[in-house]
Amino acid sequence: IFLFFLSPVSLAQVPQAKTNVREKEKQILDKILQPNLYDRRIRPSGANGTGMQIISRPSSPPPPISSVFDYSLPHCEYSTILTFREEWLDERLKYNDFNGKIKYLTLTDPYKVWMPDLFFSNEREGHFHDIIVPNVYVRIFPNGAVLYSIRISLTLSCPMNLKLYPLDRQTCTLSMISYGWTTEDLVFQWKQVDPVQVARNMHLPRFILEKFQTDLCNSITNTGEYSCLKVNLLFKREFSYYLIQIYIPCCMLVIVSWVSFWLDSNAVPARVSLGVTTLLTMATQTTGINNSLPPVSYTKANNARAIDVWTGVCLTFVFGALLEFALVNYASRSDAHREKLKKQRRHLVECADEFTSIIIPTDWCLCLIAQKPLPRLRNDGISLDKSRPQHSTYDFHLGIRSSSASNNSNCWRSWISKFPSRSKRIDVISRIIFPVMFALFNLIYWSTYLFREGSEEE
Repeated sequence: IFLFFLSPVSLAQVPQAKTNVREKEKQILDKILQPNLYDRRIRPSGANGTGMQIISRPSSPPPPISSVFDYSLPHCEYSTILTFREEWLDERLKYNDFNGKIKYLTLTDPYKVWMPDLFFSNEREGHFHDIIVPNVYVRIFPNGAVLYSIRISLTLSCPMNLKLYPLDRQTCTLSMISYGWTTEDLVFQWKQVDPVQVARNMHLPRFILEKFQTDLCNSITNTGEYSCLKVNLLFKREFSYYLIQIYIPCCMLVIVSWVSFWLDSNAVPARVSLGVTTLLTMATQTTGINNSLPPVSYTKANNARAIDVWTGVCLTFVFGALLEFALVNYASRSDAHREKLKKQRRHLVECADEFTSIIIPTDWCLCLIAQKPLPRLRNDGISLDKSRPQHSTYDFHLGIRSSSASNNSNCWRSWISKFPSRSKRIDVISRIIFPVMFALFNLIYWSTYLFREGSEEE
């Protein structure tokens, strides 16, 4: 019974009943890659006998592009890690698949077969991945089709238009061009279905990849026309970061500078410290923002970057608040001087009333005359200082009654007369003018740049 049990097992494992596929693959590779039959220096013939077509073809799972984009603004560039694949037909590499037992042959040395001379035209830096083994392979199919796949890291240039920064959208390209073969010999074509695949879990720190599209970009030089493919990547900048780091702090600094309007005009150390501190903080923040951006030649005001307009106007408001205190301080000293002169004049008048029999010195009289304003006279000699009733007049040319303007002026004068000193009046007016002007600037700024952003997107 024991021998009867072993007998069928030994018969099933007879080596002559199976074909050694790996041995056949070795034989096929040795045959098709013989130096006297295949020369990798010679390009294969195309469909029309002169040219050939190469299709950049990504595989389906997993996604070939697993990228982490990072904009380095001083150099206007971005980095990506991608899996690049291309496929072409080389009829010299046809072989027998033994009724489907051999689907394809894999080579880890791509330099044994002919390859297209493709390069990335906007590349700044790049390197291959060699951990743990070189991340590259070549597959040869029975019909002679060759699939080349490699994993590379690239740093690519991306010219940017920063007029709307940080409310901007940037379009970066990935260009692939043939270096030596012209379009008469070599033509690149995109795969018709899913030519580019992006990892679904790709998250960028400051950008959103809105969309991407493929295009042709044949290059014509003095030596001929070269086939070119490119990918356009549309990035939208994440605005929340800049809103928290730039716009809100700038608004807070501008509002803090207005606190000096509510302080007493005699609180010189407090108002000077507040104005200088906010001005230096705003200037430091503006310098930090400019240091993180590349220098641009946008000289005209309508071509300035959006962030430059914002920081410039905020810096102007903070500086204006500091100048307002200088004006208030001057007005306060002028008010004090006028009050001192009024006290002296009242004292002289009281002295004159008490000592009517005493002769007042000549210089005192001149001083009193100089301090007392003379009444203004019209041409007919009637004084204009006497109060007279105000009547509503009608302008026949404009058809508008001037009584409303007179009433508004009277309301404004009656309200402003509640503050006797000029320094106090300047502070009160600044409390209204500065916030209103800043709110008007915000309205114009956001409506202008958001509208320009929408128009450029279209």
